[in-house]
Amino acid sequence: MNRATFRKELQEGLNTVFGMEYRRYPNEWRPLFEINQSNKAYEEDVLLAGLAGAPVKPEGGPVSYDAGGEAFVSRYVHETIALAFALTEEAEEDNLYGSIGGKYARALARSMQHTKEVKGAAIFNNGFDVNFPGGDAVPLFSTVHPLWGGGTQANTFATQADLSETSLEEAFIAISKYVDERGIPIAVRAQKLAIPSDLMFVAERLVASPYRPGTADNDVNAMKSMGMLPGGVHVNHRFTDANAWFLLTDCPDGLKHMVRKGIQRGIEGDFETGNMRYKARERYSFGWSDYRAAFGSSGTA
Repeated sequence: MNRATFRKELQEGLNTVFGMEYRRYPNEWRPLFEINQSNKAYEEDVLLAGLAGAPVKPEGGPVSYDAGGEAFVSRYVHETIALAFALTEEAEEDNLYGSIGGKYARALARSMQHTKEVKGAAIFNNGFDVNFPGGDAVPLFSTVHPLWGGGTQANTFATQADLSETSLEEAFIAISKYVDERGIPIAVRAQKLAIPSDLMFVAERLVASPYRPGTADNDVNAMKSMGMLPGGVHVNHRFTDANAWFLLTDCPDGLKHMVRKGIQRGIEGDFETGNMRYKARERYSFGWSDYRAAFGSSGTA
């Protein structure tokens, strides 16, 4: 960028220069993912299947043996995210309305954050798409997650449903029935509701009122009185489906953000031209290992 890019800012008389000082949303991807560090080109998580329920041993008979094994592998391949801009020293010197380099350095940080938000939200936005399978060869949200011991398990509805009291309660019940790879029930509990901004008013009415929403009865709001969402409601402005909603559980090793290289910022001047170059770079990946960390619905629209 040179002085021709900023012609108006070389002369006095402007009331203001705007467009670079917008506030940013906080890191909305962070409450949705576990953060892991990596020192390799990619990382792999292996799901181990345990043992089945113990059978009755007949009197005088031999004990039964069982064996577990590896169910599937989830791979996280890191991407390099980088952006830079260059500025002539004359453009910096002659600008009368503050440092151009400083303004665009902040814009560079905003661009890097935006890409990370989009990458994180894509795990949910593509969560129902068969073109984005996980380690078990089906999407994150599926009715046919295969179990190592036989059968399948769902973490979405067979018929998709909009966010409502009924659908939310059905999702809580479905989560309470999650089993491990051998069909043994596991104690997994929903922690937070993740939604697009389109559903923030619906969600507030559903979970915040002490009384049952949408009725004239004096019934308690069971979800609130039972503390079903200790993590509350999380709004993500990069969710692209206005009707999709998601419950995140306390299942470990679920949705993950792998950090290969934290963000690095650099400023370098060219000796001959005097131009300044600004650069930001980081390496990371987003993905999921255990689908039991979430339950989702794409809504009906």
